[in-house]
Amino acid sequence: MGKEYIEKRTVISPEGNPIEVDPLKDYFCDAAPKSCKSASGIIEKFANWARSESLWVLGFGTGCGAIEMRPLMTPRFDAYRFGIQWRPTPRQASVFVISGYLSVKTLKRVVRSYEQMQNPKFVVALGSCTINGGMYWDSYNTINRLDHYMPVDVYIAGCMPRPEALLAGFDKLKHIIREGRGEGANKYAENFDWYKGNQKKIIKDWDMPDYNW
Repeated sequence: MGKEYIEKRTVISPEGNPIEVDPLKDYFCDAAPKSCKSASGIIEKFANWARSESLWVLGFGTGCGAIEMRPLMTPRFDAYRFGIQWRPTPRQASVFVISGYLSVKTLKRVVRSYEQMQNPKFVVALGSCTINGGMYWDSYNTINRLDHYMPVDVYIAGCMPRPEALLAGFDKLKHIIREGRGEGANKYAENFDWYKGNQKKIIKDWDMPDYNW
């Protein structure tokens, strides 16, 4: 998002009257996220089972990591048989798979995409570069601790992990969800100031709203 999108502007209403619009107030939520309480007993267990068997993935590949996700859609690995489906937008996804190195510029887009996903949502860090910076761990323009900027549910190590490792990671995520331990969205809401503070330390040109729900 550029500054031209968040500055106040005047638009014309259908009646022909000029209206001043403030995108930060009129287009985005003005409240911090809140944690959601789980349902009780068998209802929550059933909901977690359903969530685990319907993983809708938003893939965010920044480099070589993205290439390993493509084979999962082919007949050889056929991730669809496990209830794993790729989606084109954050609003449709429940699992955020982030792969490859993350530059400062890229982190801004990752944060916005994560915040626009509906709860409950889960994050998979794919590959060494995403997890700890990999070969770019001491680069001036990349980050090396993704979990400082958003909660991570599953780490899939390697450079690059094979498709079988991805399937094993998704299987691990299913177990976490079914056991009721997929609480990343609530953790983000409960520690929102800490995560947002870390994000702003890295992203110097913060030209987007704090609340992207």
